[in-house]
Amino acid sequence: MTAFYLGAAALLLAACAFVLWPLLRAGRHPAPVGSNSASNLAVLREQQVLLDADLAADRIDAAQHLAARTELERRVLEENAEGAEGAGNAAAPNSSRATLLAVVLGLAVPLLAVGLYARLGNTAGLLPQAAAQPPVTEADVVAMVEKLAQRMQAQPDDAKGWVMLGRSYAALQRFPDAAKAYARAVALTPNDAQLLVDYADVLAAVAQSADGEPTKLITRALQIEPGNLKALALAGSAAFERKDYVGAIAYWTQARTAAPAGSEFAQGLDSSLAEARAAAGTPGSAAAASPTTAPATTATATAATTPAATSAAAASPVAEQLAGRVSLAPALAARAAADDTVFIYARAAEGPRMPLAIQRRKVSELPITFTLDDSMAMAPEMKLSKFGSVFVEARISKSGNAMPQAGDLRGQLGPLKPGSAGLALVIDSVQP
Repeated sequence: MTAFYLGAAALLLAACAFVLWPLLRAGRHPAPVGSNSASNLAVLREQQVLLDADLAADRIDAAQHLAARTELERRVLEENAEGAEGAGNAAAPNSSRATLLAVVLGLAVPLLAVGLYARLGNTAGLLPQAAAQPPVTEADVVAMVEKLAQRMQAQPDDAKGWVMLGRSYAALQRFPDAAKAYARAVALTPNDAQLLVDYADVLAAVAQSADGEPTKLITRALQIEPGNLKALALAGSAAFERKDYVGAIAYWTQARTAAPAGSEFAQGLDSSLAEARAAAGTPGSAAAASPTTAPATTATATAATTPAATSAAAASPVAEQLAGRVSLAPALAARAAADDTVFIYARAAEGPRMPLAIQRRKVSELPITFTLDDSMAMAPEMKLSKFGSVFVEARISKSGNAMPQAGDLRGQLGPLKPGSAGLALVIDSVQP
């Protein structure tokens, strides 16, 4: 800050010197005056020469010459006196005006510069705490998660810490580690329905199936909280997976009744119910089921999506969401297999490339209706709503690796503002 002030003062002094120096010189050396008097004297001298010539040529006598010469000398004396007085009077005002103007400008230039900076400049930028912070990188995020994991070893009874660690691992696609963290949290708070559902979600992601322990956890969650939307959605997905279409219809119908009207969650349930009714041969759906439609197209209705997304998708404010539909361009359809992994995620337009929210699906589910929201954040500072501009991307990976690889199929939209809905994202290019 001191360096800024010194530099600004030096520039102001230079500007003042540039403006004031010519004025001060003009005050010391006023412009010559009395040029009209000098011209008149020259004329009188010429008249005196002519008068002397007339006397020599006897055109006038001595008396006439004396009278005329006396008159000329009187006029010469008057011209000399007026010239001296005029020169003195003109020099003083010119010098005074130049000095006064120099003083006014010497005060006005610095005051004007300071005033304009106070009005238009970024004065807060001079404060040390206003210095730009370096962007958070993926390595920084991983380091934060590892630091949290170390803290949890020292504080093993912190249930909320284990939940945060589980969500962080899930956002990094480290589902086995996420399952271990959730297991510790469930041991400390065994009757938390939402926690049981989140635990079931990551277990299903590890096993690629909701059968077995995930289904048991979902059942426990519904016994504790029968109206839990995510538990109902996952229970419907588990029933559909084991071809219990009637059970899937029952669970999804109950969830649809409680879902906010017109929400992406409700629309996903409508698609899922249409698929289940078509599979069961039951009428009642206005929409025809598509063979490529997912059994449950909510944010986490399939077991491989990130925890807590479905219930949050129904409840989160619109400003914290991005919603739309992902499809695969026909020209690339032959390059994708049904079991290939589809990653749908949002990342900041400027800043870390680590996803702010992510879903993991299958090519067989395309086209996919998705919702990304703040509940998928792995850290408080990595939420969608914390960023004014984001990109939404979808990528098909044969290896299932969360990191982009050459040959992956991808599509992108953006930059967008959080809260955008009705997005149409097409996977139409190949990762170089």
